Amino acid sequence: MFNTILVPTDGSSLSDKAVQAAVEFAKMTGGEIVSISVAEPYPYMSLAEGTVAPDLDLFEKRMEKIAEMNVQKVADAAAAANVPCKAYTAASFSPYQAIIDAAMENHCDVIFMASHGRKGLNKLFVGSETQKVLAHSTIPVMVFR
Repeated sequence: MFNTILVPTDGSSLSDKAVQAAVEFAKMTGGEIVSISVAEPYPYMSLAEGTVAPDLDLFEKRMEKIAEMNVQKVADAAAAANVPCKAYTAASFSPYQAIIDAAMENHCDVIFMASHGRKGLNKLFVGSETQKVLAHSTIPVMVFR
């Protein structure tokens, strides 16, 4: 069955639905949760002469802090339900790949994650990490909307 559940989170209220479902499922089945939040590094862009560059270190530290807060939220929900939880962050330009890697490294049986339900051109241009996980995962993925 599904003993180890990977729960990727971006901290959104929609992700919270997946978190709550994972915690309830793990509690019922005696399973455990592995939570990950992926911080995307600042995308490199060449700058024109005279352009002010943002503080890349500050940006990446802020993204890492947000990712840590996201997984702490999952760890707190799991602790409140007395469910074992490992929580960690990753930095990657490809969040879907970091999610799949985390599932493999932690021997997860299933992934519980949210989909923001983007449609049309927005979905094509923005991309969907959930869609990419669905396309590349070798384990079941439960999607929450």
